[in-house]
Amino acid sequence: MPFTKRLIVALVLATATAAFAAPTGTAQQAAGAAQCANRETPPPPVDTSEQPAPGQKAPTPLEVPEKPVGGDRLGECGLILPPNQAQPPSGITAVSWMLADMDSGAVIAAYDPHGRQRPASVIKVLLAMVVAKELRGDMVVTASAEDTQQECTCVGLKDGGQYTVRQLLHGLLLTSGNDVAHTLARQLGGVPNALRKMNAMAKELGALDTRAVTPSGLDAPGTSTSAYDVALIFRGAMKYEEFANAIKLKQAQFPGRNGGTIMLTNDNRLLNNYVGAIGGKSGYTDDSLHTYVGAAERNGRRLVVVLLRGQQQPTHITAQAAKLLDYGFGMGPGGVGKLVDGAPQPKPKVVPTQDSNTPDDAAAGDSASGRPTPTAFGTVGLPITAAAGIGLLAAVFLYIRNKRAKAARARRQAAQAAQGI
Repeated sequence: MPFTKRLIVALVLATATAAFAAPTGTAQQAAGAAQCANRETPPPPVDTSEQPAPGQKAPTPLEVPEKPVGGDRLGECGLILPPNQAQPPSGITAVSWMLADMDSGAVIAAYDPHGRQRPASVIKVLLAMVVAKELRGDMVVTASAEDTQQECTCVGLKDGGQYTVRQLLHGLLLTSGNDVAHTLARQLGGVPNALRKMNAMAKELGALDTRAVTPSGLDAPGTSTSAYDVALIFRGAMKYEEFANAIKLKQAQFPGRNGGTIMLTNDNRLLNNYVGAIGGKSGYTDDSLHTYVGAAERNGRRLVVVLLRGQQQPTHITAQAAKLLDYGFGMGPGGVGKLVDGAPQPKPKVVPTQDSNTPDDAAAGDSASGRPTPTAFGTVGLPITAAAGIGLLAAVFLYIRNKRAKAARARRQAAQAAQGI
């Protein structure tokens, strides 16, 4: 075969080998995401609650981390169990759920833990956490007319009525008062500022699937969370004494609209019928369906359970939570992932010195995001791509050397002809 044809064949083979043997990480991620219906956003809404206001656009979906927070297996969207573990109990209607050890952080079982769903009133745990961090429990707050006009469920605040932050936390967590949520958001600097603080807290914890768009959990454009994030947020909130004391109360006295006091009763059924229950929060909207987060302790071990987008039939959502807690307490300490202790930190950016011969940051990768920069042949097959490049250089070198040899022979033949040899 002539050399030119051999060169062309070598170039084609080298390029094809590199391209097909080294699929890009982005392509692999896209293929995995295609199998998980709610990897980026919750399911479509069933009503008009998430339609943007006139002249406004819906927020763009939250970015999906390249690596699942808490471990690679938590990126799976089906049932995730340790090896040789018995199947979970039947009758669980939630499309996304998770069990985790609150102290060790081990995720011991899950189903689509990073699937994005709507939180409903479970997001009040995040609001309460920010309140517990920033406001004193004995601080006195005056309710406004706007607070009393929120879409209920409501505790029944009185315009001009005065309440301590501790009392408002009881109304928020025991009976899920939306009027109370608005009042506390005002004390955090107003609703937009309260939401900014809630979302900053979520990001700080590593709850990267979560975006609060209302302080109460009512549906609105862009709302999002996941079972993993709810567990992470509840675990973080339980570290605040004001929150932990409030969430476990079965009842609490609250100032009445017409003077005197009324009795608030906790709507978390597990406090009364599950031995070891230490608190929880439920929620519901037409779009989110039934949501729940709760925790219990047995033999010194504390587990948190989360259920999102569940149904009340044939079993109440809290009874489903109880079944999962029993299942979790029967499992060993091993896990399939971990509740992180803070948001994953980006890799430090390397700035090359003037004398450095290393490639610039763009070639080395996007250090700010921790993701490698995509290349022509992807990020997975770098060794193969490098080998292909070496092959191309070798082929070019042989081609140039062959041309020079032919030119030298031609010159010698011309010189011999001129001398009559």
